[in-house]
Amino acid sequence: MRVDMIILEYHPIVGGAQRQLAMVAPRLQALGVEVRVLTRRYAGLPAYEEIDGIPVHRLPAPGPKLTAALSFTLSALAAIRRQPPDLIHAYSLFSPLTTAVWAKKLMDIPVVVKILRGGPLGDVDRLRHKPFGQRRLSHYRRQVDAFITISQEIEAELAEIGVPAARRVFIPNGVDLERFQPLTENEKRLRRQQLQLPEGPLAIYTGRLAPEKRVDQLVSIWPAVCNQYPKASLLLLGDGPEAASLRQRAGTSVLFYGRVDDVHTYLQAADLFVLPSATEGLSNALLEAMAAGLPSLVTAVGGAPDIIEHGQSGWLIPPDSVEELQTAVISLLGNKALQQALGRQARQKIVAEFGLDSVAAALYSLYTAVL
Repeated sequence: MRVDMIILEYHPIVGGAQRQLAMVAPRLQALGVEVRVLTRRYAGLPAYEEIDGIPVHRLPAPGPKLTAALSFTLSALAAIRRQPPDLIHAYSLFSPLTTAVWAKKLMDIPVVVKILRGGPLGDVDRLRHKPFGQRRLSHYRRQVDAFITISQEIEAELAEIGVPAARRVFIPNGVDLERFQPLTENEKRLRRQQLQLPEGPLAIYTGRLAPEKRVDQLVSIWPAVCNQYPKASLLLLGDGPEAASLRQRAGTSVLFYGRVDDVHTYLQAADLFVLPSATEGLSNALLEAMAAGLPSLVTAVGGAPDIIEHGQSGWLIPPDSVEELQTAVISLLGNKALQQALGRQARQKIVAEFGLDSVAAALYSLYTAVL
């Protein structure tokens, strides 16, 4: 079985979708799927390379936004025509799916698409507001063989636009259970020493420093947290457009680490994971924190309410409620027993349902059914 994965950006440009594809592709290869990645070429990156045994073709997409999208579609169609796959797996409702649907029309190749995010600024919402968006949604509804969803929010949006239940398939994001696992309290103390982290309560955020993540709200409440816990520290792992402004606003107890490869080591050293986003798909950062046995305080957006039982496997608050964010952070940092209970249940949930091998097996079953 030959499957082309079409995604706008790929390694070394890394986001949630890119990380998921990079982790699941080798596991699909192990199941007998020949995976090829088609993505856009950016300056300084080679046109072709193999990453972890996966061939990656970077295709030209010059010019402004609309021209670049058209150029990418034409380049990808040419690559598909030269070496037709058995199936195309598109990531998002935008250029990747446009390309895949044209390939289906021209070469009768089945298409599945993964919806990356729901809610405001999600795939469906964004496409609705683009030129001819409603017409494109209607067209995709007829042409796509299966829509992969990662949250009940996305399921509901697809149902609303008329995608039949038989073509909506829930396959969650996955997490590396060996890499992200809990440490004992003694191991945790040693890990803090190895990373030269401060003593005292330690909260952590991992992900992009972008407006929709609402990291500014987390930084804004941190002085109040430190009033309650003078030795408390906040670790921010990641980079993005808000990095500079956040650094200007943050006090000395907010520590910026930028992008790091060994995220798991910092998660294992922390006491609390916080994700205050206004919108999400199914957050890889959340899955990783839960797998590492961390109690997670997250906003009830995207897939978070699907995987967290409030007060059992994590803590949910409404988005954009700074007061509730502050209250919850202070409460959780001061309750070690609750931290441990939430962390244990979180780990159990992830092990039971979100391992990468399970995700790869579900994708393989879907591909087989579509073919």
